[in-house]
Amino acid sequence: MTDPGSSDAHPAPPPGCPAHASDVVRLGGLEYQQTPSQLYRALRREHGPVAPVLLDGDIPAWLVLGYAEVMYVTDHDELFARDSRRWHQWENIPADWPLMPFVGYQPSVLFTEGAEHRRRAEVITEALEHVDQFELARDCQLIADGLIADFAGSGRAELMSGFAHALPMRAVVQMCGMPSSGADTQQLVDDLRISLDAAEGDDPVAAYARVGERLRQLVEDKRANPGPDITSHMLLHPAGLTDEEVIQDLTSVIAAAQQPTANWICNSLRLLLTDERFALNVSGGRLSVGEALNETLWLDTPTQNFIGRWAARDTQLGGRQIRAGDCLVLGLAGANTDPQIWPESHVGAENAAHLSFSNGEHRCPYPAPLLADVMARTAVETLLERLPDLVLAVEPEELAWRPSIWMRGLTALPVQFTPVAQ
Repeated sequence: MTDPGSSDAHPAPPPGCPAHASDVVRLGGLEYQQTPSQLYRALRREHGPVAPVLLDGDIPAWLVLGYAEVMYVTDHDELFARDSRRWHQWENIPADWPLMPFVGYQPSVLFTEGAEHRRRAEVITEALEHVDQFELARDCQLIADGLIADFAGSGRAELMSGFAHALPMRAVVQMCGMPSSGADTQQLVDDLRISLDAAEGDDPVAAYARVGERLRQLVEDKRANPGPDITSHMLLHPAGLTDEEVIQDLTSVIAAAQQPTANWICNSLRLLLTDERFALNVSGGRLSVGEALNETLWLDTPTQNFIGRWAARDTQLGGRQIRAGDCLVLGLAGANTDPQIWPESHVGAENAAHLSFSNGEHRCPYPAPLLADVMARTAVETLLERLPDLVLAVEPEELAWRPSIWMRGLTALPVQFTPVAQ
């Protein structure tokens, strides 16, 4: 097994790997920005539930699009494991590969397996269980009120940066024991965004390194002076995680909570402001904010695709021959819109069986989805209550999506409303 970046050689892909498929597809392009659901339908129609794809640098992988197939992969860790060192492509991967923050092996809960994964996940779960959901809702409302006060008197705002991104950022770092605002905190969040969803000109590898440095300082501070926060609970857990293990797992917790929740808030606001079913009915009580939040997870889930799983041995999936060491990308958005589960193309907003938080042992640990829901629901409800005549400041078709196949989020959400005196 070869470590990342250890060789400049580019041998031919092993027989049976997706690079040999005649219908291989590059993951990227404008389709992923504006109409990914149409692209997933086309991929499923042309390739079935498991499509051969090329990642950055033409690195081969499989994109798992079928709902049943994603469920199967995530339910069978013995076949599709999380330790990326199994990948047979490492000698083709440069050290500065854009997806390295996703796949470069780290001794974190994300890449552990079996008993070690259960040990690490238990620490995170119990630390999150110490978060009082009523206190979190109160804190989020206070944060929302403060953010809204900054722009309420102007009658105009850009909600992605000024509200949807800022609220979970402040709430998450506060839960972890950091100041909820300030240049140091903002730098951490910016670096997390770059790591997860790099724009042109960004350096995700360097940003990820800076995240580790900042969290290392936080862990040292909390080891010396623990408090009622997630970081301290992780450090004091009987499992006895080392500082490095806590740093790794805390990075996963913050990354999974901040940017996806921000996109969930913004994508839900877009639905509320552009879909007549919600725009006309939310104030009348016939369709709730909760239904809008849930429908967003089905149709515009913040985490579109997740890399990945690595085949532990030769097997078959969705009619494809998967070889040991192959990389599989979990197509969560594609699975959520699989016509096998929505044969009439109708998504029921009351159904919560989506895969937006993944599935199996490596899904978002309980109660993380509940905490994310508290943040998102409080953000949206508080905004609509404070600014009841909120409308888009541009035509819906003018809204632009970030150019990412991994995260689904708007570049901006400009709105206007009647100015409110503070």
